[in-house]
Amino acid sequence: MPLPRWITAGALAVVTALSLSVPGQTDVRAGGTITTGAAPSPALGEDIAYNVYLPAGYDRDKARHPVLYLLHGRGDSMQAWTRVKTTLDDMIRTKRIPPVIAVMPDAPWSERGSWYVDSRYTGADLPGRPVETALTRDLVKHVDATYRTAPIRQARLVGGYSMGGAGALRYALAHQDLFGAAAVLSPAVYTPLPPSDSSARDYGAFGKGGEKFDDEVYKELNYPALLPDLDPDLPVRLFVAVGDDEYANPDPADARHDLDFESAALYNAARRSPAISAQLRVLDGGHDWDVWTPAFEQAMADLGPALSVTPPTGLPAPLHGGSGVDWAGGVAASADGTLTIGYATTENGNLDAVVSRIGGWTRRISTPADERLYGVAALPDGGVLAAGYTKGDLDGKHAGNTGDDAFVVRIGADGEVRWITQFGAPDAADRVYGLAAAPDGGAYVAGYTKGALDGENAGDKDAIAARITPGGEVAWIRQYGGPGEDKATGVAAAPAGLYLTGSTSAAMPGTTARGGMDGWLAAYTADGARTWAATEGGAGDDRLNAVTVTTTGLVVATGAASGDALTVAYTDRGKRRWQHSLATAQADEGAALAALPGGEVEVVGYTRGKVGVPAGGADVVALRLDAKGGQRAAAQLGTARDDAVDPFSEPNVYAAAAGEGKVAIAGLTYGTPEGGRALGNGDVFLATVQH
Repeated sequence: MPLPRWITAGALAVVTALSLSVPGQTDVRAGGTITTGAAPSPALGEDIAYNVYLPAGYDRDKARHPVLYLLHGRGDSMQAWTRVKTTLDDMIRTKRIPPVIAVMPDAPWSERGSWYVDSRYTGADLPGRPVETALTRDLVKHVDATYRTAPIRQARLVGGYSMGGAGALRYALAHQDLFGAAAVLSPAVYTPLPPSDSSARDYGAFGKGGEKFDDEVYKELNYPALLPDLDPDLPVRLFVAVGDDEYANPDPADARHDLDFESAALYNAARRSPAISAQLRVLDGGHDWDVWTPAFEQAMADLGPALSVTPPTGLPAPLHGGSGVDWAGGVAASADGTLTIGYATTENGNLDAVVSRIGGWTRRISTPADERLYGVAALPDGGVLAAGYTKGDLDGKHAGNTGDDAFVVRIGADGEVRWITQFGAPDAADRVYGLAAAPDGGAYVAGYTKGALDGENAGDKDAIAARITPGGEVAWIRQYGGPGEDKATGVAAAPAGLYLTGSTSAAMPGTTARGGMDGWLAAYTADGARTWAATEGGAGDDRLNAVTVTTTGLVVATGAASGDALTVAYTDRGKRRWQHSLATAQADEGAALAALPGGEVEVVGYTRGKVGVPAGGADVVALRLDAKGGQRAAAQLGTARDDAVDPFSEPNVYAAAAGEGKVAIAGLTYGTPEGGRALGNGDVFLATVQH
């Protein structure tokens, strides 16, 4: 709120029932302990006093811990934040957050109205002090040298209420190299300037020379000036909370400065920054601990699990693609370990399909129209197959084509094209979304048609499967659909036939609609006869994206159900064997599979939650499951931006077994790789995981 001059946050804070520490003494009650300390500050020329919460067992273990820096409000002291001890004890004990250290500095400068900035006010009555420099440089350096911390931004959170909320917001945005997250409670921030009765004007925090308040200084230090220059490669997680009964300014002209309004404005500005992921909560109550206590708990529940003393695993350089829009299009591993990737890249305003052998040749598959790849598969002779769709005449036999046609191309080990096959209904869209090499060197492909390739179309889109001979001829096409929208997104080859998986908006032959979109799995013989089908999902929108056959003969499919990554296994006769769910607090989805020795399978997809150490946005996730669906290992890797998903949150990532327990992963990234650079507008990464 615009705090009236006759109110201070300290007047609203009641000293907690805790036995607050006397300098040098320790609170030895159950759970963590609170002690006092002093940090030398060259910037101030004096010590910074602070309380510090140490988690239970700190004196007995050798582990490093994340650190919370908690800033008090105007008029308050370092004692105010000690009331959250019980919250921290409970959340650590119940493993809702990792064991953390909490540092609660005292800010007595400028009559406890410093607003946590470096003041330029030089008035004789109350000259400003370099508080921001002291806390972000001197205090952080002291804490890292004194306690078992991790000197990385992923291990630091800054929080505050009222004036402290304004300070926490500024520190998170102005010092991205130090803090990865901020809990901003009832922040006393105002745009473009504080109202006339705000105490932000009184103490010289935003002053200059002999004036206690300067409009331009305030604007320079306020968050709207910081947002445009934030680095998206240093993502900030922001949790904003405010009471619904905060102080209401009696002047209607200043109503937009009420803190509930200002907090909503902050949230809506912050969430539009590519460097920030933001949350907003409006709680019942006013400008006091009846709001700040539950708000702190909610903030820690949201931000705390991502705190880590280990930095995230990044994606390796180099990236593939160009300066325009790129899409991942597959990865294949040859018997000798050679990797080949496929992708689509923008060239002269159109998408071109590219197949590239790492360390070898690159082949462009293109027309003046668009081409996009959706799969690459290795062949025994060292060559590869690739498949996708074209809007042009890719094989020289479809002059005048402007609609989507499916295509399959065979490329030899030398990088030369052996043949290209293009097919589809002349008056409707046809796309291939899945590819598998057949045992004889031919191919199976899966996708959809809006036309009639095998009898009449049953609905909007029908799933299709097609058999391509080793010489590039279309042996057969099977159309499979119901009255809704049906797509096949994955295909796997088996000695006796093939398996398809995809999504449907209504019941398909042999399946039962469960509500919303459903995932489905179907088995076919080698000559294209469907033998069984099954449905996966619940009442919401669900889908299956990929399928493989394990070395023990199980048919495994992966996708998403109810926001979780779902992986299911069936026998070759259609009996469900097991399921595995990855369920973090955010969205998770399986997108690709790699069969490994011993019946194991690698599930690759994306997560917006915490599996390992989150890197930012959507991250790549790789799960190693045993032959019975038990999770043996997991890895999370990525950049500060979205990885493995496109701008519509559709997965765009592929996987292939690469020998010796390794799995090659290729996918889309909007971030910067380790030791390299981004090419721009989304690029394609290639990484290898080995658990």
